[in-house]
Amino acid sequence: MMKVHGNAFTVETMRVMAVLSEKDLEFEFIPINMEAGEHKEEHFLVLNPFGLVPVLEDGELKLFESRAITRYIAYKYADKCTTLVYEGKPMARLSAQMEVKVDQETMESKMQWELMPDSAADAAVIENTMAMVNMWIEVEAHHFDPVASKLQWELMFKPMFGMAADAAVVNENGAKLAKVLDVYEARLNQSKYLGCDIFTLADLHQLPALSNLMGTPAKTLFDARPKVSAWVADIMARPAWVKVLALRNQHRSRGSR
Repeated sequence: MMKVHGNAFTVETMRVMAVLSEKDLEFEFIPINMEAGEHKEEHFLVLNPFGLVPVLEDGELKLFESRAITRYIAYKYADKCTTLVYEGKPMARLSAQMEVKVDQETMESKMQWELMPDSAADAAVIENTMAMVNMWIEVEAHHFDPVASKLQWELMFKPMFGMAADAAVVNENGAKLAKVLDVYEARLNQSKYLGCDIFTLADLHQLPALSNLMGTPAKTLFDARPKVSAWVADIMARPAWVKVLALRNQHRSRGSR
């Protein structure tokens, strides 16, 4: 059974739990107490020399960096439950070819139809869609996550620790997030989800930050954009994500951070 060493309150750990939940895979969760500095202790540094959660153990394989872990699971278990990655052989379009054959003994003629695969166009569609999904995965990492992380710290985590939010930082990153969401709104006018018309890692990677921000004043930025608002409601209602939130709440009730 796979093992996940992590902290259920970090977006990175939740990202990995989300992909495991979408794939309906069993795993052992090993909580790491970051407040106590457990992630900087020798036994954990053996797993990740950078001292960050999460770490996935799958047999002899040990992986860190949450997006690398999600891609590994998505590709290894591509055919199980939710697809999450857009790949595979083209679905051949069939064209019919008729051939008349004459039986030399009876001189009877027969029409024979042969279905010929024509997959060139489908291959191009799949390649283009794969490229789009991968591009939007990168958009989350390089455009959405940096500003979302700063807003989560200011609007969610600082109050939890009895600290006041920095209004200047909130305003600056709120403006940056608004620009990102404008791009999302335009994209979601063209496609049901960010990468394509099916739910993929491009959407899943955003779930932890989205869930956190929905409980802060930043929610208004999402609500102001109809397509973005509908997309957020859609992906946050996924049963696999609800399961992840339940696991996080379970650890909260145990006082594990």
